Amino acid sequence: MFSIGIEEEYQVIDPKNRELVSHEQQIVAGVNSILPDQAKAEMHEAVVEVGTKVCQNIQEAERDIKNLRKVVSDVARSKGYVIGASGTHPFSLWQTQLITENPRYHEIVNELQDTARSNLIFGLHVHVGVPDKDMAVHIANSVRYFLPHIYALSTNSPFWEGRNTGFKSYRSKVFDKFPRTGIPDYFESYAEYENYVKMLVKTNCIDNAKKIWWDIRVHPFYDTIEFRICDVPMKADETVAIAALIQALVVKLHQLRQNNLNFMIYKRALLNENKWRASRYGIDGKLIDFGKEAEVNTRGLIHELLEFVSTAVDEMGTHSYMDCIRTMLEQGTGADRQLRTYAQSHDLKAVVDYYVEQTVAGL
Repeated sequence: MFSIGIEEEYQVIDPKNRELVSHEQQIVAGVNSILPDQAKAEMHEAVVEVGTKVCQNIQEAERDIKNLRKVVSDVARSKGYVIGASGTHPFSLWQTQLITENPRYHEIVNELQDTARSNLIFGLHVHVGVPDKDMAVHIANSVRYFLPHIYALSTNSPFWEGRNTGFKSYRSKVFDKFPRTGIPDYFESYAEYENYVKMLVKTNCIDNAKKIWWDIRVHPFYDTIEFRICDVPMKADETVAIAALIQALVVKLHQLRQNNLNFMIYKRALLNENKWRASRYGIDGKLIDFGKEAEVNTRGLIHELLEFVSTAVDEMGTHSYMDCIRTMLEQGTGADRQLRTYAQSHDLKAVVDYYVEQTVAGL
């Protein structure tokens, strides 16, 4: 129970012009020669995706993801590239990016057209092990309420195609064009979820459940709940802290269920109001506290979330990672730091230089 896996997507950047560039899968091959099967190609050739092994605790996951960032960076530099962790690139255009030669990606592009071609975004996915599928559905139902809180912490994509978008996370605005995205509906049981998937397969909407790209899903092939809402954080410590918070939330909701207690279930339409606010304002805005029926500062709600998961943090021994969350609340998210860099330099290339350096800082 509660094993953890982390996946991150990195930008491949030409250090001369700071543009996204195809690496012709050289980085993937180089990383896999050192860490077998831990790197893979993504739809665009300017992306490298990595994944930790199945880790038994967050400390193991921390070692693995930090090692992966360092190895990817070292291999990239040896090939004449650098990597960056940001949910979008500040000025590279999707129209100039190459699509990876792969039947699956060509099939997706053929179906989704410019929606897929323009999906030049970089995310963080966190898996938490919950083998009991009905328990996983129950936790996924409950944890939807907290997705905007977690998302606000991860915001790291304020720029798109040379513009300050006004959003702390524009990545989700790009991804929203895909079908079967966003915060999912409530499912009564795993059987109800399976019937939903079977209907989509039977009617040729999808060929398998991996084409359900929700912000959270009970994974179709692994015994995990997969959190997919986050931008890739700029710093490795932020990734690990967010993963630890996600794990603590799953543990807390499991604790409640074991004691015949449930967290309130809210409608998707209400939860989407908070997701939009998190995307627009990050941790600087207000989210709706549906219990109080009032707006509350996002930072305050995240402090309340840390209090809510405290018994789970005690159980998992992850207090130091919650301290990192508190530091993020004080110092700002990746989006805040990108915007500060731009305010000082008025140069989007300087923003790229900044997050490239931060991507491997301290590794």
